[in-house]
Amino acid sequence: MRTSPMFLGVVVCCLSMPHAFCFAPSSSSSAKKLGRPEGLVALASSTVVAGELDTSVEFPPPLTKMERLQRAAQFWSSALPIVLSYYSKDAELRVKESFTGQALTEKEQEILWSEQHAQGARKLADTITSLKGFYVKTAQIIASRQDLFPPEYTEALSDFTDNVDPLPVELIKAVVAKELLVRGEKFEDIFTEFDDEPLGSASVAQVHRAVLTEKYGSKEVAVKVQRPSIESKLMGDIANLKTLSKTFRDDLPLDYYTVFCELEKQLADEFNFLAEAVAMDRIFEAVSRDENGMPCEPPIVLPRPVQGLVSRRVLVMDYLKGVPLSRAAEEMLKKGIEPDSPEGQLFGRRLLKSLTSIFGRCILETGFFHADPHPGNIFVLDNGDIGLIDFGQVKQIGGRARETLSKVMVALDERKSDTNPADLKLIGDLALELGVEIADDSPPEGPAAVAMWLFDGSVETLPGGFDKGELSPNSPVKALKSFPQDLVLVGRSSILIKGLSSRLGIPWSLAHEWAPSARKVLAGNTEKNKAVAVKKSGKVRIRDVVRLLKTWARGKGSRAVARMPS
Repeated sequence: MRTSPMFLGVVVCCLSMPHAFCFAPSSSSSAKKLGRPEGLVALASSTVVAGELDTSVEFPPPLTKMERLQRAAQFWSSALPIVLSYYSKDAELRVKESFTGQALTEKEQEILWSEQHAQGARKLADTITSLKGFYVKTAQIIASRQDLFPPEYTEALSDFTDNVDPLPVELIKAVVAKELLVRGEKFEDIFTEFDDEPLGSASVAQVHRAVLTEKYGSKEVAVKVQRPSIESKLMGDIANLKTLSKTFRDDLPLDYYTVFCELEKQLADEFNFLAEAVAMDRIFEAVSRDENGMPCEPPIVLPRPVQGLVSRRVLVMDYLKGVPLSRAAEEMLKKGIEPDSPEGQLFGRRLLKSLTSIFGRCILETGFFHADPHPGNIFVLDNGDIGLIDFGQVKQIGGRARETLSKVMVALDERKSDTNPADLKLIGDLALELGVEIADDSPPEGPAAVAMWLFDGSVETLPGGFDKGELSPNSPVKALKSFPQDLVLVGRSSILIKGLSSRLGIPWSLAHEWAPSARKVLAGNTEKNKAVAVKKSGKVRIRDVVRLLKTWARGKGSRAVARMPS
């Protein structure tokens, strides 16, 4: 039961595969429709409290070049000793075994590595507490992956999932005032209530509950406020992680350097809340209509932005009353619901079904999806519904990738067995078509094993002799030479759901759940291709006309039923 030193490389790089992702920028013309004119580029040292100007509040300035260098030095001086301590411990054990000829028992190894994990976890938590910034996301990901990381790490970093170093409310109000107030307007003209305590505080922004005045709808809202001068700090953190992942490139289970390069290029858009508001509306519209374009109930509750109260640094949106998934187990225990009880299992299946549905529809049907799923962004509402927040990172994938992904889901769902050669070849060929590259020394089942590992958590045994464990030396992840950057965020979504199903003890196959949507996508593409062929030939077939009339009739019928009195 020897622990591989590469494990800590993954920890410090703040990635298990699910952390890699980017943001597809929205058009500036669409974003401007949501917000007020931005009168300020830089924030001034002032705030509005009870209608008065308070000049005592100062905004944190951007990091200087020297401060960025000091921050990088602190990161390296903290991270490297943690990694090297694992290599040192592993070498110490090997030398001891070679001299004595005796290996430690399983129990002795378990105790030894548990102590090593506890020490490393404490140091990593202290480092993140000190540095904050982008490293907080490290803790959020590790804490959510009990199926992957030792309990010493997940427990030590669990406090980072919600409130992280909250800013004083005076500073938050100052940002809101400078971003939203127009000439002659007071803070109380927008808000009748504004809670001093934040609902949550993360690396990029802080969120407060508030109530709008009658002028703006008199409703309860959540106000997301960007941390002043945070952009330079986070981008510098990513540069540090790029350097670290490049240094340990050969020891990590995946090419995380490529992942961080992609993230570095895209993360800047996460600081634009106008684009986030557009993304919220776009995803809501996509999942709140059925295949005939008729209104339907979304599979998950999504907040909507408040028109006229959005800027680059402030986003006012619907308030979702509940708790983040990171605290859901604690709340269930307070209500006397044990995770393994029938009620707990029922909730678990509902959670998995909701997340699977929203991500499946978005990824396969539109290609535009939420790209930052973690337990702090998933909410369990007071009425039992599941909610999804924080659309700062979204991703758009192309039609070709969606079609091939759909084919993968159908092939996985329709395979006769996990060892049937014809099925494995089809699944493997489709994985390669997606852009997956396998190491030269990998067995021929490698591409199929990667697809099954990513999209079918119900598999008991992977083909090719691969292990299901993500950090196992024989994991299919180790067989990957490269993974298409365009699909890394899809992998993040699938691994989130896979991790949740593992924690809940519920076998879950994304391929099986996504297959119906995948078949619709492929059928739709077939119809489009036929329509193009008919247009080119100039011929109209009777069956195409009949099919069109049937679709029209279903739509008319649905609208008529919707207008009937209840």
